[in-house]
Order: sequence, then structure tokens, then C-alpha cells
Amino acid sequence: MSQDQPTDARAALLSHFSIPSDEHAKKWDDLWGANFLPWDKGFPNPALVDLLSERKDVLPAAVEGRKLRALVPGCGKGYDVLLLKAFGYEAYGLEVSGRALEGAREVEKGVGGEDQEVYRSRGGEGSVKWVEGNFFRDGFLEQVEGEGKFDLIYDHTFLSALPPSMRAAWSKRVVELLAPQGRIVCLEFPTYKPHSTGGPPWALPPKVYVAHLSRPGEDLPYHEEEGLQESKLGEPSKTGLKRVAHFQPKRTHNVGYSKDGKVTDWVSVWAHPDAQ
Repeated sequence: MSQDQPTDARAALLSHFSIPSDEHAKKWDDLWGANFLPWDKGFPNPALVDLLSERKDVLPAAVEGRKLRALVPGCGKGYDVLLLKAFGYEAYGLEVSGRALEGAREVEKGVGGEDQEVYRSRGGEGSVKWVEGNFFRDGFLEQVEGEGKFDLIYDHTFLSALPPSMRAAWSKRVVELLAPQGRIVCLEFPTYKPHSTGGPPWALPPKVYVAHLSRPGEDLPYHEEEGLQESKLGEPSKTGLKRVAHFQPKRTHNVGYSKDGKVTDWVSVWAHPDAQ
């Protein structure tokens, strides 16, 4: 949903999700069934392409004897999952909506065409597995190889789809699922929206990621109009993550640009405090 886009899609989403958060899963599936997908861009985010290509210094190091394992929660049609495969990852696309994964499998079938250069193998062919399940519950891990930890977790529009009341659970969960030497990559969006405008997508300025990922599982103070109350935060948790990189990408999806053409998205990369 671009800053220049008419507000009808935003208004429809706001109305659609004006129910308790524990009922949201079915609501997302309903949108996929109705083919109402204003967030779907049809290709991987250019910021992720550039990160994987140019910033290996902030990505997880290779693990001897196996491929690096990546997770994309709320993967939609799986464009970013297929990109991670091209970079050699054992990539898992997780969705609560089976209809979304039907779309992902259709996209996967089309990989290899002349207009699919972005998905060409770059340094070792990886693999893809589509998994239907709830990110906040362990059931989906039965379909994951190994010990159920991920070397890379990518979050772009997943956190922004969750109401602020679920951010404590999100931060706790990503920390639980991150391998000891792993990295969480967050494409921070939308950074420009006032908190009071609601969502999805919910406003996500960089300070929200810092507050929650350094205090995983903690309920943090929010004001209905002003958003996160930084002055009321306690000390970071000893189990919190450290931010190892934070920068604005050279390019991103069109929704991440201001009206004057400036990038408003940020990329942050996170690791366990004792990670190398």
C-alpha cells in the first residue's frame, strides 16, 4: 500500500481486521480466497536481493555439513522464499493460509522463464518447502529438518500485519526460533505512518524493532495516539538480541518510497548477544 495509493484498500483492511487478534488467521485466508491482495507485488523485494548479494558480512556464516536454513513467516506467494533458495538456502515459506501457499506453488512452477532471472542460482542451489501452520505454535516445526532452529529469519510484512498487542509474542518467538549463530533480517516497513492510523499494515518505525527485540516477550507501553512510549521502557533484557547492522537500502518495493522519491524503509540485522 503506497503512500500515494488511494485509501480504499487501507480502509478495507482496517475494517476487515476490526476483530480480536486470535481470529485474524481466518481473516487472512478469506482475503486470499477473495483475491484481495493489495500487498502482493509479484517479485522479491529489491532490498533483500541487494542484501543477499552485497552484504554477506552481516549474514549468517556457512555451517559445515548442511545448507543454511531460512524461514519466511507470512510468506504469501513466496517470492522472497524462492530468492533465498537461489542463494543456496534451505528455505521454508510459512503461511497460516493454505490458499496463499497454493499461490506460492504456482509461482514456483513458473520459475525458470526468461522473466525470472532474479531466481537464477547464485552460489549453490538451495531448496524450498511450503509449510502451512501457525508461527506462534510448534506444530509447523514437525515439517522442518533438524532441531527446529533457523540460521536466517526474514521479516518484511509479517510484523506489520500483527496488531501491536502481538509484538511481545512475536519478539519472543523469533528469538526462540533463531539458531545460536543465526541472523534475523527485518525490512522495516512502514516507517512513515503515524501509529494512530492503525493497520494492517501497522506503523513500524525503527524504534519499535529496537524496543521489542532487545526485550523479547515483554509487554511494552503504547499510547493509542503516540505509539511506543520510549520514556517508560525498562532496561533491555539479558536474552535480548543485538543489532549488528542498520541502514537504508538503495532500493525497495514502491511502497517504501516517499512522494519525493526517497527510500523510507530500513534494513536491520539482529543476532544473539553472544553470536560471533
